[in-house]
Amino acid sequence: MARTTRERVKSFINNRWLVFVAAMWIQSCAGIGYLFGSISPVIKSSLNYNQKQLSRLGVAKDLGDSVGFLAGTLSEILPLWAALLVGSVQNLVGYGWVWLIVTGRAPILPLWAMCILIFVGNNGETYFNTAALVSGVQNFPKSRGPVVGILKGFAGLGGAILSQVYTMIHSSDRASLIFMVAVAPSVVVVPLMFFIRPVGGHRQIRSSDATSFTVIYAVCILLAAYLMAVMLVEDFIDLSHSIIIAFTVVLFAILLVPIFIPIATSCFTASTDPCDTLEEPLLGDQQGQDPGQSTTPDHGPELIFSEVEDEKPKEVDLLPAVERHKRIAQLQAKLMQAAAEGAVRVKRRRGPHRGEDFTLTQALVKADFWLIFFSLLLGSGSGLTVIDNLGQMTQSLGYDNTHVFVSMISIWNFLGRIGGGYFSELIVRDYAYPRPVAIAVAQLVMSVGHIFFAYGWPGAMHIGTLLIGLGYGAHWAIVPATASELFGLKKFGALYNFLTLANPAGSLVFSGLIASSIYDREAERQAQGSLFNPDDVLRCRGSICYFLTSLIMSGFCLI
Repeated sequence: MARTTRERVKSFINNRWLVFVAAMWIQSCAGIGYLFGSISPVIKSSLNYNQKQLSRLGVAKDLGDSVGFLAGTLSEILPLWAALLVGSVQNLVGYGWVWLIVTGRAPILPLWAMCILIFVGNNGETYFNTAALVSGVQNFPKSRGPVVGILKGFAGLGGAILSQVYTMIHSSDRASLIFMVAVAPSVVVVPLMFFIRPVGGHRQIRSSDATSFTVIYAVCILLAAYLMAVMLVEDFIDLSHSIIIAFTVVLFAILLVPIFIPIATSCFTASTDPCDTLEEPLLGDQQGQDPGQSTTPDHGPELIFSEVEDEKPKEVDLLPAVERHKRIAQLQAKLMQAAAEGAVRVKRRRGPHRGEDFTLTQALVKADFWLIFFSLLLGSGSGLTVIDNLGQMTQSLGYDNTHVFVSMISIWNFLGRIGGGYFSELIVRDYAYPRPVAIAVAQLVMSVGHIFFAYGWPGAMHIGTLLIGLGYGAHWAIVPATASELFGLKKFGALYNFLTLANPAGSLVFSGLIASSIYDREAERQAQGSLFNPDDVLRCRGSICYFLTSLIMSGFCLI
């Protein structure tokens, strides 16, 4: 009995589902950047910034969230728990110092120094994202779309979760939200960081995995629906503090539900169905080799990835997975024999082929890589501009409770990531379409959302946050999965973190240059000849504030 218990504990600790659940919890604190729309008004008023200065802080935040070269490099050199610890320290120092300045506990620094602090604080997110995604795609190599979608989804939902916790704290000091942003990630990440690691997940496939993913999806949908309902109730009804505490307790209970999956698979499957564990081969991982290495002494990768692609009939891609693999294996064997006899001359191409492991340098010379990058720049860059400026957008249209729309866009962002991962997987597996088709659909949805923001129709804020949140979130489920399929898993951390640079690049163009200039110009025009307070010079009113900016972003999404 003691030996059985010990084996169950070992199975639980090394269970890929435990790593996945721990990564979900960490990711729920990795979306602190999405709260910038809630903390920016208090920074603006406390430090007397104009919109252009605030936009520069927003760009610094986006750079911090996206410049993950160091995180990607450290994830290849250090264990993932060490990378998570570095991220926690950066987040605490960066946002903690901002809180000290805003509350008057530390001297006010020049704008460039504030940008550095915001950058450092938000850069901690890149360590959380990299560690969670690297462990996820390595432990679930054949379920990358759903895994990436769920993990990125929880990062998008982090803003709504922390907003609910802030509501429960019931603080009259708006700066306390900055303090929570500084402290909360460390409180969650440090206890969980040793669970985030590759555990040979491709050898842990079980027949119950489909059910486990269904449970995770159900929890995700329940969580989003619950947060939306709670947010609307708190917005329209004046609730007592005890009821808000009860709502928050139920929220944490829902977040704890996924832990029963690794408990069940470790305690019950291990004892009742010992033969249920199969091996889920990595792409390109054959006969125990490293992904992308040769399967024959002379012609391995060229023969498998180049000749087979040239010789196989097109209808092979439309066959069911088992039959497709069987046909490709037969064709592969014939080509190997023909090559050995000299009947086929194997093509020699320098560098890896699609699906093999690329280094960052090798990927940078591929058109596919830059198409993904610029698509992200135009699509997710415009979405991030909306998220960063949501506080000012809601105020310009006459809404006071900016945190409501920040929470709403976090929820739609979450559902976009979950849905983007799920439906892009269906497109690839069931219909044999390339995964980037889903990116095109997401950008079309975002284009319509920008039009709603431009014209400021009744209900435009609600519909706009819905469409922008869904479209923006879908990008971050589809793109990492696409990159790992095209360029391999070995250097995934570096590849992913380079692609995320498209986010701040787009934000710099749309928010730092276009949106802030148009906003300040319109605010100054409205202030001329008016009897506003001096502070009101910095505030623009009406849909005109973001009309031209939103139309520009809508056009670029269509491109």
